[in-house]
Amino acid sequence: MASVQFDVAVVGAGAAGMMAASVAGQRGLRVVLVDHANKLAEKIRISGGGRCNFTNSGTTPANFISQNPNFCRSALSAYRPHDFLQLLKSYRISWHEKHKGQLFCDDSSSSIIQMLREECDKGNVAWRMPYSIDTVQSTENGFELHGSQGVIHSKELVIATGGMAMPQLGASDFALALARQFGLKVIEPRPALVPLTFDNELWRPFATLSGVALPVVLASQGTKKSRTEFSEDLLFTHRGLSGPGILQISSYWQPGEFISINLAPEQNLAQQLVEAKQGSRQQLGSVLAALWPKRLVEQWLDANALVPRALAQQRLADVPDKVLRQLAEQIHNWQLYPVGTAGYKKAEVMRGGVDTKMLNQKSMEARSVKGLYFIGEAVDVTGWLGGYNFQWAWASAVACGRALGAH
Repeated sequence: MASVQFDVAVVGAGAAGMMAASVAGQRGLRVVLVDHANKLAEKIRISGGGRCNFTNSGTTPANFISQNPNFCRSALSAYRPHDFLQLLKSYRISWHEKHKGQLFCDDSSSSIIQMLREECDKGNVAWRMPYSIDTVQSTENGFELHGSQGVIHSKELVIATGGMAMPQLGASDFALALARQFGLKVIEPRPALVPLTFDNELWRPFATLSGVALPVVLASQGTKKSRTEFSEDLLFTHRGLSGPGILQISSYWQPGEFISINLAPEQNLAQQLVEAKQGSRQQLGSVLAALWPKRLVEQWLDANALVPRALAQQRLADVPDKVLRQLAEQIHNWQLYPVGTAGYKKAEVMRGGVDTKMLNQKSMEARSVKGLYFIGEAVDVTGWLGGYNFQWAWASAVACGRALGAH
């Protein structure tokens, strides 16, 4: 089989991989981009319902989770959302903001893929797709990739294969296995931005609420210092809870901990219920139905063991103030213990990855392995829902692309 020499081999033709390859190629380096898939950048294609939530205008290091929270600062400050918007402008790609700084393409996400492809072509990047890698070896002059299209020699090697989320699109633990092969520590990975599941028997009363959604405030148990809150929508499902709020809090939830849900945010429910008693002939369930979907009122009151079973049918005027206050407290602080998550198949990203203490924060190069780089989701830097993970992909890739070729 043919043996080819390059300055840089980038493994993974997704967001981070194409960005790093294009930056390095346009700097005059001989770059090859390899990927095991037949189709290019499937995660970009399906992102944002097909319109790609490509960044968040409010990105700061505080929007990321890592055992080393300061690691992402250098890359994020060197390549900001504005910089990516300038790239879009040069390709005349129009975009819009949905809410909370989330930026989407006006048209299809395929425009982002095509832009990155053209950026790679400007840098004369060579493509090897599909290329299945059998082994990766270090040599005196760099690295050797042995795979389905022969042997590739490169002075430097960039791993941009992402994490294990969405295995149906080809995600795998390739990056983590390679990191371990070269002696790098890996922070234990787990699904993130993922629906949460509950004990089947305990969840049975709420399974009928599948499809019901409402705005809530969610918090992780954590400690007082690590407690994190999100104000987002919640969605009931057959197996548990989903929606933007749950996806956000799932990245912080630890097995054995509870999550706290305020089902009536920005309201003083105890005061409202007590004041509404005066002269009211309405049933409690009817009053609450003005705040929530009716199905939720019926099921939640019926399933809540701390209040009378028939409370929903009682006239508000007949319910003692003490019970109303107790009920309000439960609604403002509904504590649930998830038993797990919906797994990598339903997760948007992976939390954990290559330990950032193993990497140079300015270049993404492994400190102990000259010429080996890890970027994007493979690294222990996980963003919130809303375009932050794409911004990390762009920023870490650019930091890497600008550093390549220094050896």
